Parts: sequence; C-alpha cells; structure tokens
Amino acid sequence: MNGFKKYIRQDGVENIVSFSGGKDSTALYLLALEWGLTFRPVFADTGHEHEKTYDFVQTLHEKTGGPKIEIIRADFSDKFEKRREFIRDNWGLERVTNFAPNKKYPKGRRVVSPPVPQERINRAIELMFPTGNPFLDLCMLKGRFPSTKARFCTEELKSLPMQRQIMFPAVKKRGWYARRVISWQGVRAEESEARRKLDRFGHCDSGAVIWRPILDWTHEDVFAMHRKHNVQPNPLYFEGMGRVGCFPCVMCNKSELSSIAARYPDHIERVAEWEKIVSECSRLGMATFFPDNKTTKTDSYDVNVDGYLGIHAVAEWAKTTRGGVQYDLMNFSENEDQQCQSKYGLCECYMEKSHTCAGLRR
Repeated sequence: MNGFKKYIRQDGVENIVSFSGGKDSTALYLLALEWGLTFRPVFADTGHEHEKTYDFVQTLHEKTGGPKIEIIRADFSDKFEKRREFIRDNWGLERVTNFAPNKKYPKGRRVVSPPVPQERINRAIELMFPTGNPFLDLCMLKGRFPSTKARFCTEELKSLPMQRQIMFPAVKKRGWYARRVISWQGVRAEESEARRKLDRFGHCDSGAVIWRPILDWTHEDVFAMHRKHNVQPNPLYFEGMGRVGCFPCVMCNKSELSSIAARYPDHIERVAEWEKIVSECSRLGMATFFPDNKTTKTDSYDVNVDGYLGIHAVAEWAKTTRGGVQYDLMNFSENEDQQCQSKYGLCECYMEKSHTCAGLRR
C-alpha cells in the first residue's frame, strides 16, 4: 500500500475518483484529500437522483476545501432516429422469439407476439424523441425499466459515460502509458458476495488501473472518515435510505420505498408519469418501474398501467407489514418527519460525537 501511495503522488499520474454522492464515494473523496493528492472527482448524473444528492455533490468542495466535483451525463440523442425507424418497420409485423431451454421450460419455448396496432405505432414514433433526461431516454429506447437481473442503468448511465468521457481521453493524453491513470472506485467487500470476490487492483477497458482502496472497510469505517473531516453524510441517509443513487433505485427494499413514498411523494408521481411514457414506447404496451409481481397480494391494489401494478400500487404495498394486508402503523406515526430513521444509527452516533442531524431529518 505504501509503495502505491508513493506512485500515485508522482507527477504525471492522474487520480480520477468516481463519485456518486453516497457514503462510500464520499469516504473515497475524503481519503484522497487526506493524503494531500491532486485528484479529479467525477459524478455521472443519471437524471434520476434526489435534489439533496445534487446539492451534496455540488457543495462538497465548499465544505472540505477539496476539488469541485465534475458532472457528466450520458447522451442518447443520436439513437432515437434509428429507434423510430425500427418501430415503423418492425412493430407492424408478427414477431417470433425462440427461447433456449431452462429449468422452467426444459424443452425451450416459442413465443409469438402479434403485430402492434398502427395507432400505437404512430404514438410510439411521436414520443420517440430525446427528453434530455438520461434515465428516461434510456428507458424509452429500451422500452422497459432496469431490473435486478437487467441492471443496464449502471452500465449505460455511469460506467460507459465515465469510460468514454473521462477515462479514454485521460489515457489517450498519456499515449501508451495508461498505468499513469488511476481510477478510484469506492466499492466495499461488505456490501455483497460479488464484491467480496473483487481484487483491490484491476484494469478497465480504457487500460487505466482500477484501484479500490476501501475494499476492506466497514460502514463504520466509512462514517468515521466523515466525522474525522467534520462532514455530514448525504442527508438521505438520515431518512431511512440505505442507498442514495437513483431515487428510487430498482434495488431499493420495502422500507426504503415506504420512506420515499411518505417523505417524497412527488418522486413517486414522477416515476408514475415515466411509466406511462415508457409503456407507450414499449412493444408490449406495458412497462412498470418495479416487477408486476412485487406485491404479494396483487388483488389488494389498484392497477395504474394498462392492467398492471405500477409504482403507485407498489408504494401502497410498501406501507404494509409482511403479507401486504395490514398497514404498518408504527411506520406512519404523526411524528415520522421528526424521527431519524437512519439504517446506520447515524443520529445517535453523530449526537454522541457532538454533531447534530436535527436539520437533516426532513
């Protein structure tokens, strides 16, 4: 570690810190600052973040004296014309899809999709123009939302823009010596089984070196780094959120969605509008933010996307106890807005350390 710390301090080495606005990337930013490095923090804006995350990203340099965070965005505007042509030429035809054998269908299966009515084709073509929001544009082009098994959002909205807009130009500037570009990534082994298998070092497609300096840190270590530098974490961590990336994230759990629906119903409404738009851009005529089988009692909720359960229904289900039948009154007390619901015990922790989160509870 000490040898590598000396290497990244050398002239000509560019340290690029991937920043998401979350606890881990903030700890990474503070670590680079603590070591006295010259570094370049970069935030890939998905267009699907909370306002408090945007504010946190834009003001962190003022709180720390570190470098201002650069903001990049994916741009899909050049893909819409080709998609319109595809819809015009193909949606009016019958589509046959042959699926390979799997456990559920040992002999495979053949699915025939009927032609799409011309009225729906015309409407999809009418809508198929860039909105300027990367997340919504991507979902319109895909005709669906990301899912736990198809997380194309991370690849298309974060990884690829970072490679194309930041890493490749940085490597190209240094010619063949790509090892002088260091990509700092704030992933931790504690977070998942897949991340426990990661190495501390690697290489990205650009040829730059990937470094994961906090791979063996716990979340207590991460928040200790915040306290050490007198930096409050992203305020959303005090409001029941376990993750602060996309808001909401397709990976968020029931309690997180419950907090979002209670505190920020406008974000639920925004996603509901996106469901309608993406549905009209889908050959199936249906696209829900969460899987339609998200709830356990589907007949207990009103449908809102052509007979399917949209985010309104799932948000209602998130307010219930296990089984989806009875509302959890403990989670919806009149004093909820005054309660700190941090999953990491931050309120108590920060109060003990003479910090206050009183202004962050709403």
